[in-house]
Order: sequence, then C-alpha cells, then structure tokens
Amino acid sequence: MESFNRGVFSFNDGLDRVVLKPTARAYQATLPDWARKGVGNFFNNLEDVWSALNNGLQLRGQEMGDSIGRVMVNSTLGLGGLIDVASDLSIDRHPANFGLTLGRWGVSPGPYLVLPLLGPATLREVAALPIDQQGSLITHVPDEATRTTLTLTNVVDTRARYLRAGDVVDGAALDRYSFTRDAYLQRQRNADYDGDPPPEEGTEP
Repeated sequence: MESFNRGVFSFNDGLDRVVLKPTARAYQATLPDWARKGVGNFFNNLEDVWSALNNGLQLRGQEMGDSIGRVMVNSTLGLGGLIDVASDLSIDRHPANFGLTLGRWGVSPGPYLVLPLLGPATLREVAALPIDQQGSLITHVPDEATRTTLTLTNVVDTRARYLRAGDVVDGAALDRYSFTRDAYLQRQRNADYDGDPPPEEGTEP
C-alpha cells in the first residue's frame, strides 16, 4: 500500500500547507489562549461521551466511570464543557473509540493506510470509522449549518494544537511519510496495550 499511501499523504500535505495550516495559525493568532482552551475542552467533553461507552464495551470499569464522571462534572460545573473541572478534581481522561474497542477484543490492526483528508489509519480503524462517526454527538446535531460549523471548528482547533509538533516533524524528519507512519503505528500499539506493549518480534525484551 506504500505507493498509494504516499500519493494520498502528498495530497493531504499539500492541502494542509495551503489551507488548514494557515487557517490554524490565523485561529491561534486571533483567539486568546483561554478561549482556545475552552474550545478544546468543549470538544473533549463531547468525545468523553463516546469514550465512556467504548470503555464499557472493553469491560474497563474504572475508565468508564471516570469518563462518565468527567461528562457529568464538566457539563454542569464546567459550563457545558468549556472548563475542565474534572481534571482539577483528578478525574483522568481515557479516550477510546470503536477501533480501540475492536483491538481490545483481539482484532489485529491490519495494514497501514492514509485516508484522503482524514490522514493515518489502519484497516481496523477504517472498518470502525462508520460506527465512530455515528458515535460522535456532533453527527446528530439536527441543524446542518450548526453541525458543519462545529465540525470545521473542531478540525481547526485540533490542527492549531499540533502546529508546534508539525514544525518539529518538518525540521527533524528526512522522510516525513515514514516518520508519520512509524509514530502513528507506535501510538496505536501503545494504546492497544495500555502503554505497556510486549516486545515486538525480533527485538530484545
């Protein structure tokens, strides 16, 4: 899949440099830090709802309880999620989606893929994507204009948070495609094994 992946990666990279990255920089320059933090907290709160369900499907009681607790606290005391009161109360986030749930139940990641616009994924994440999209609360907002605005704001806010990381990759990686692929697969492997993956074949324990 590498030839296909590199082609899609180049397309995504070009779109990012021309449209998304400049928009994210303008967003970062226009909104003060406290406002951007509130936007990020709001979307994290929405994601915690789906995380709670997936942690439950994975039979992770503590993580499910924390996710439910975060939604309840941040949706009320945190003014609809704009303020992350739960973290101040030491209630940790445990992000989880349906792709990770499949992984917990033994579904292998499969080959690495680069999706147009969406970026890095594995075949398992691609298979889970329709369910994850249905699990997003934004998807169920009835007004199309509001739904589109929320989606675009989430994309721009997320990109703005990773501006510095992107600059590091640009400066450090001789092959940005390979660097991004390896980093993504390592991150997925760590998530599958709660941050403590077994040694890979051919490596020393």
